[in-house]
Amino acid sequence: MTDSDDLIEFVSAVSGDAYLKVEENLGDGYVRLRVSEAERRQAKHDIRSFEDVVIELLRNARDAHAQRVFIATGREGDTRMLTILDDGVGMPPGMHERVFEPRVTTKLDTMVMDRWGVHGRGMALFSVRSNVTEARVAASDLHKGSAVTIHSATHALSERSDQSQWPVVERGDDGIPRVVRGPHNIIRRAVEFACEHPEVDVHLGSAAEILATLYALARKSLDVSDLLFCDDCTRLPVWQRPAAAADATELTEVAASIGLGVSERTAHRVLAGELPALETVARLVCADETPPAPAPPDIYRDRRGLKLAHTDLALFRQELERAFDTIAERYYLHLRNAPRVTVGRDEIRVRFEVEKDD
Repeated sequence: MTDSDDLIEFVSAVSGDAYLKVEENLGDGYVRLRVSEAERRQAKHDIRSFEDVVIELLRNARDAHAQRVFIATGREGDTRMLTILDDGVGMPPGMHERVFEPRVTTKLDTMVMDRWGVHGRGMALFSVRSNVTEARVAASDLHKGSAVTIHSATHALSERSDQSQWPVVERGDDGIPRVVRGPHNIIRRAVEFACEHPEVDVHLGSAAEILATLYALARKSLDVSDLLFCDDCTRLPVWQRPAAAADATELTEVAASIGLGVSERTAHRVLAGELPALETVARLVCADETPPAPAPPDIYRDRRGLKLAHTDLALFRQELERAFDTIAERYYLHLRNAPRVTVGRDEIRVRFEVEKDD
């Protein structure tokens, strides 16, 4: 028995029942429950289909006090891909692997009983990883939310054959929307969760659609100064990081770092605004009113893209470098590279990579 075990046994004897539940204190609020305590919380948990994986990750996001959840899912051959991002409390880097170990949880004294059963036993992520090909935390830190990525072989863990049909939602006499029919697919799990938790905005789509949604929402929520002087996107919450990308190459890299694999061509489309942001699941299926009719096309709208000639772009960079010299002299800075100029349909973005003088 280690000194740590001796200490836990001593504290248990002095302090009472709460510490009898703990086998190991992992730091940052995480503990490993004793086997007996985990069994008391219904330790055995069967994941029978991929839809069960989705709901377990959604419940984790809810318990992390997330107000926004983004579900990116797709399939290539016999592999189902899933990334769930949230703006919850997040996990410290040292816990990215340990959260997949059995009986590891932050819920020492609380469990949640909801329509899907008991939650809070420290077994959900362990059960998920035990049933899929790959499960990992793509990105997370304290107070910055999380991105969890799953790859699963469909021949090993089954899923519903119809993954495209949306369920039918109706409001009961109490005014609460509920799913009344439809296949028990991934979409239905997302809709059920959204109806059960109206306080959480849930977005569901492909990796490209979710990336476009993250980019659009983050650009609205961040100040210009947050983007101009953000030389390291990891300083931002996970879901806001795509907005800090200066060009398509960087956006592709940022997307990959948060579990969204997209091509550079898709990144160009996101930056150009060609992929619209997704509505929330609740707005799509739980709205009280009929969606308004689409507006007639505006034949007078200017759809021309903005392009700069190479010579003009070179002159513009030279002017930017001269303008930068003013603050460089005052603040002891110098340019690491030439200013990066990104030309979009309706904007020109400039990025300076700087180094501080010793």
